[in-house]
Amino acid sequence: MKSIEQLLNHPNVQFTPFSDGLPVDNPATGDIIAYVKHSSTQEITHQIEQAQSAQREWASKTALERADILWEWYRLLKENKENLARIMTMEQGKSITESRGEIDYAAGFIRWYAEEARRIDGDILTSLKNTQKLMVIKQPVGVTAAITPWNFPASMITRKAAPALAAGCAMIVKPASQTPLSAYAQAVLAYEAGIPPELFAIVCGNAQEISNTFTQTPIIRKISFTGSTDVGIKIYGSSANQIKKISLELGGNAPCIVFDDADMDKAVQGVMQSKFRNGGQTCVCSNRVYVQAGIYDEFCRRITEETSRLKLGNGLDEDTQIGPLIDKKAIVKVEEHISDALNKGARCLTGGKRSSLGSTFFEPTVLSHMTSNMRIAREETFGPVCPLFRFETESEVITQANDTEYGLASYLFTEDTARQWRVSEALEYGMVGINTGLISNEVAPFGGIKMSGLGREGGKYGIEEYLELKYLCSDIG
Repeated sequence: MKSIEQLLNHPNVQFTPFSDGLPVDNPATGDIIAYVKHSSTQEITHQIEQAQSAQREWASKTALERADILWEWYRLLKENKENLARIMTMEQGKSITESRGEIDYAAGFIRWYAEEARRIDGDILTSLKNTQKLMVIKQPVGVTAAITPWNFPASMITRKAAPALAAGCAMIVKPASQTPLSAYAQAVLAYEAGIPPELFAIVCGNAQEISNTFTQTPIIRKISFTGSTDVGIKIYGSSANQIKKISLELGGNAPCIVFDDADMDKAVQGVMQSKFRNGGQTCVCSNRVYVQAGIYDEFCRRITEETSRLKLGNGLDEDTQIGPLIDKKAIVKVEEHISDALNKGARCLTGGKRSSLGSTFFEPTVLSHMTSNMRIAREETFGPVCPLFRFETESEVITQANDTEYGLASYLFTEDTARQWRVSEALEYGMVGINTGLISNEVAPFGGIKMSGLGREGGKYGIEEYLELKYLCSDIG
């Protein structure tokens, strides 16, 4: 296993300041961990040009050759799991337990697409003429780019880079400025596995400048973005004049519906998992929890008890369950949502304020008596706040759950099999968790509808985003 220093032995990372370096802070302590290089537009343009040459050579390799290299990258991530997790916790704040889980999750995408590399098959079509043979083949898009978020700094990279590399594409990644170290550490291991540095590059700097470079160069033929809807709209529009392939995984406002026939233990566990994972800082967190009237009071009591037991602290401490939020702006947003709800009649059952641990720590919170006119009903909180809404009927809650411009993830808890199917089909979301609060894995397609984005990542569907279909018609007469 490599040391943390060895994992960050990259020319763009230093533990002493670059003259114009970008500082990386530990959100739990406020300490500067390292500095990363600010890539200029000229440097990024040069890297894109290098990627174009490297991609042609990479695409000429057999699928088995690419797969073997990806397998080695997977092995190295697993071998270095502990220190990769520590890097993640130091720059992002999540608990070390969650960071270890994310490294496994990130590695899972590499393993999956190492396998999928050998399954990129075309079709032989039935010809209309005896003198013709018709065929469809799949070819790599070419040079691709990814812009990834801070909340999952490892897995959001491998979920994009692994299928791109398996398909024969090059990939240039712009990680979030708050969490670039996980990206560089993964790249160090990728290069050791045999992936050329020109093929898989990490760039940091001004987000707007890098985004514009990605969207305006004709060399990059595909962009995958995970982040806010507002930024996704800008990338989508800016790419239009190049007619690029686009994948957008954007904001969410996930409803979680608990019917009165649900298994109470399973529902409580599922809501806790979905709501408080990563301190509530995930795009698939339950942002609105709807509980049927017959069990509302008991469910409020159970959730409050479980939430009050959560251990808040520095993510590097083994017993920590919830770490700090990413920055002070995140704290302010949580406070604004809670204040708005309380002013409109909500009740705070536990938490509701900043922790004495420091300026980025916020107590896990449960709010009851929520209504649809509160900001939490319309906006993504991205923090450790569990708002509980009461509902009476199935048709009523489906209407409320769908009353949002977003459509990423949703959840429901019921023991009625017919209702499971009926409600799942009625929910206007790209993903539905049924009697579970954990839905993400490398096997299934991840993505949303409406203002939550375009395209899918993960599973057998994810690699299609990096391939172009080509139709061949041969006259053999």
